[in-house]
Amino acid sequence: MNLLFLCTGNSCRSQMAEGWAKQIAPAGWKIASAGIEAHGKNPRAIAVMAEAGIDISGQESIAISDAMLAQADLVITVCGHADEHCPRLPHGTGKLHWPLNDPAGAGGSDEDVMQIFRASRDDIQGRVKTLLQELMEQST
Repeated sequence: MNLLFLCTGNSCRSQMAEGWAKQIAPAGWKIASAGIEAHGKNPRAIAVMAEAGIDISGQESIAISDAMLAQADLVITVCGHADEHCPRLPHGTGKLHWPLNDPAGAGGSDEDVMQIFRASRDDIQGRVKTLLQELMEQST
């Protein structure tokens, strides 16, 4: 199974989803993330994932390529912009949309913003767990 998480800038939500999926997915599954554009990684996303024991600092922020799409079995868009601007998928490639709010747009104190990032991290964790469980059940 080859999963691709797609976001606008591949800086936050898709990075967290990639980190969770790599942690949870069965051995041999290929997990990646990309953006419609590459905006670099969000330091708060790295920090909240580290709080959960997952290091995403070595992941790269990259723009989607035709080669990535050709290899993907399932593309999961994690924001409306990526869903609307997702390139045409090859025949047989599945698509799922998660309408996640962007924690990078949060305002308030630093602690308020970090709480929003933590809530996003935890929401993404639950979605990834559910998705992987469903995919593993389908493959048996």
